[in-house]
Amino acid sequence: MAWVDKHNLTMLNEFILMGITDIPELQAPLFGLFLIVYLISVVGNLGLSILIKVDCRLQTPMYFFLRHLAFTDFGYSTAVGPKMLANFAVDQPTISYHGCAIQLMFFSVFIISELFILSAMAYDRYVAICHPLLYMGLMSPRLCQALVTIPYLYSLFLSLLTIIKIFGSSFCGYNVIRHFYCDSLPLIALLCSDTYEIKWIILIFSAFNLLSSLLIVLVSYIFILATILQMNSAESRCKAFSTCGSHLTVIVIFYGTLFFMYVQPKSSDSLDADQVASLFYTLVIPMLNPMIYSLRNKEVKNALPRAWRMCANILFKTHSRIH
Repeated sequence: MAWVDKHNLTMLNEFILMGITDIPELQAPLFGLFLIVYLISVVGNLGLSILIKVDCRLQTPMYFFLRHLAFTDFGYSTAVGPKMLANFAVDQPTISYHGCAIQLMFFSVFIISELFILSAMAYDRYVAICHPLLYMGLMSPRLCQALVTIPYLYSLFLSLLTIIKIFGSSFCGYNVIRHFYCDSLPLIALLCSDTYEIKWIILIFSAFNLLSSLLIVLVSYIFILATILQMNSAESRCKAFSTCGSHLTVIVIFYGTLFFMYVQPKSSDSLDADQVASLFYTLVIPMLNPMIYSLRNKEVKNALPRAWRMCANILFKTHSRIH
C-alpha cells in the first residue's frame, strides 16, 4: 500500500476542479457576470489603495488599515478569480499540482490577514471614540505597522504549515477537487495517508482565527456602544455611529458569510451552499467593500475630486512639456 501511495503521488501532476456548474448553457452568462464582478473588485480595491496613498488628508490610522483591507481583498480575490474565469473557457477545468499549492497559499495568507485587519480596525475605532484626545498618541505609526505586519507573518506561517502538511502527504489516484478552487478541506479528502493531524491543525487554527478576531471586534464595539450612549449630544452620537457604520457593515457581511459556512448543518445540499458562500466571500465581498467605504465615507468621496484634479494637472503638465 505504501508503494501504491508513493507511486500515485509521483504520477499526480494536476487536479481537476469541479467548477461552479456543469450546465453548458450557464457557462457564458456566469463567465460574464463573474468577470464584471472581478473587474469592479480590482478597480475598486486598487483605486481605493492608490487614493489613500496619494491623498494627504487620508494619512490617518483608520485609512492606513483601510488601505491594507483593500490590499487583502484584492489579494484573495485575485488568487481565485482569474483561474476560475479561465476555467469557464475549457471543457475540463484543471490546475497543476504546484499551481494548486500556490493558489491555496496566497488565498490563505490574504483571507487570514483580513480577519485580523478587520479586528485592528475595530480597535482603531474604539480608541478614536472612547479616547479621542489620546488617539494619535495611542495609534502611533509603529503600533499601526505592528497591527498589520503581525497578521501577515502569522498567516504566512499558518499557510506554509498547511501546505507542507497537505502536499507532503500521499494523494490517491482520484484527483477531482469538489470545489472551484484549491481549498484545504477538499484537498484533504483526496489524501491516502492519515489525515487526523492536519484536520486537527486546520480545525484548531480556524477556530482560533475566527473567534479571537471576532472577540476583539465584539469587545471593541461593546465599549464603543457604552461610550456613545453616555454622550449628551444627539449630533455627537450620530457622528460617532457614522464613523463605525462602514466597518460594521463589512464586519456583518464578512463574518456572517463565514459563520454560515461553518455553522450550517451538513446535508446533501451543503456542498451547493458552500459553493455559493465561497463565491460570495471570494468575489462579491471584495467588490462590495470599496463601495461601502466609498459611498458611506465623506472623506473618501471628497478625496475623489481632488485625485481627479491632481491627475488632470499631471496630464496637462506632461502634455505641455511634450509640446
